[in-house]
Amino acid sequence: MIVIGGLLLLAALVGTPLFVILGGAAWLLFWLAEIDTAAVVIELYRLAQTPTLLSIPLFTFSGYVLAAGQAPQRLVRCAQALVGWLPGGLALVTLLACAFFTAFTGASGVTIVALGGLLLPLLLQERYPEPFSLGLLTTCGSLGLLFPPSLPVILYGLVAQVPIELIFLAGLLPGGLLIVLLSLFSVHRARRAEVPVHTYSWREMVRAVWAAKWELSIPVWVLGGIYGGLVTVSEAALLTAVYTLLVASFVHREVHLWRDLPDLITQSMTLIGAIFIVLGTALGLTSYLIDAQVPQQLLRIMEQYIQHRVVFLLVLNAFLLLVGCLMDVFSAIIVVVPLIAPLAAQYDVHPLHLSIIFLTNLEIGYSTPPVGLNLFLSSLRFERPITQLYRASWPFLLVLVVALLLITYIPDLSLALLKWFGYAELLTLQR
Repeated sequence: MIVIGGLLLLAALVGTPLFVILGGAAWLLFWLAEIDTAAVVIELYRLAQTPTLLSIPLFTFSGYVLAAGQAPQRLVRCAQALVGWLPGGLALVTLLACAFFTAFTGASGVTIVALGGLLLPLLLQERYPEPFSLGLLTTCGSLGLLFPPSLPVILYGLVAQVPIELIFLAGLLPGGLLIVLLSLFSVHRARRAEVPVHTYSWREMVRAVWAAKWELSIPVWVLGGIYGGLVTVSEAALLTAVYTLLVASFVHREVHLWRDLPDLITQSMTLIGAIFIVLGTALGLTSYLIDAQVPQQLLRIMEQYIQHRVVFLLVLNAFLLLVGCLMDVFSAIIVVVPLIAPLAAQYDVHPLHLSIIFLTNLEIGYSTPPVGLNLFLSSLRFERPITQLYRASWPFLLVLVVALLLITYIPDLSLALLKWFGYAELLTLQR
């Protein structure tokens, strides 16, 4: 086993694709255990029969359609009209626009690419300090990951076998907390920098909201349809994909069906194909780990050193921040969730609370030095040294870690809305 682990580590260091490492490890372990290696692909067939799986490519396609048109500009203008007149208004605009956009595109870097070039010149023009502006945009690259119809939430629900709509509901307050704390910090820094405050214009607000009405309506009817029992998550994904394509093509006329559609399909499905092939091989490896009772062995080791739930959660956060720094959110969900879910259950951590802790950690991990993905994307997008991004991002990381501790140690932030909307009988889910 040690030799296999060493070979896998060496393969990872030389840049071998993750699905090759996971699939090769699963095949080799099953072969050594004298179990038919067909077990590696059986889990992939089971996954293909999951009805909710269809929502992942559909929501991803919708995000790419939004990014291809002028939706980012309309959303920025709308946010500017709504909150731009407040102290630190443009920073608040950045937070809201990026959170909205990330919810549809996932933490795939599209937000930094699509909005970064638009917002950085505006922030600098408004006399926001450059380190603050770079740190804000870098952090916002994964902000909104907890909001519907976030792709990582859907994937987490599939892997952990937790109802996706309940994770969406559980993530609303924690996601809002992240935005509120970052907003307070941004207002404080804007006042210190003496950033000018603009006058309020209700006419501009009406015009901006009207211009962005097609995009702003999406989360309203998606959430209303799901929680109103009118549509399932997969049906909502299909409606969103059709809706965004029709609006972009026939209302705004920013996407040409014959010229642009093939490229959008190729780009979005390439991302999904990469996720699915990793998911399939990881499930095969997970199947072996469960058969070999690896989670139970880890639990026995942890019980020798960690007796209290508070300490377990602290160790879990440190581990997940490291994972989020080293791995993308999709790979982390696929590989890590099956291992930590049984451990968390033994320490009486509710599955829905665990999902929010997990996703929040990975959201923060994207901006955590030394190898957080957002840091490298911002370095490339804004043509700044990576070390400059390290310095710019750390104040925002401190704010996010404070929010993470509140989310971790106050479970009602994740569970209160479930009780409020009458899901109290489901709060014993998988305990």
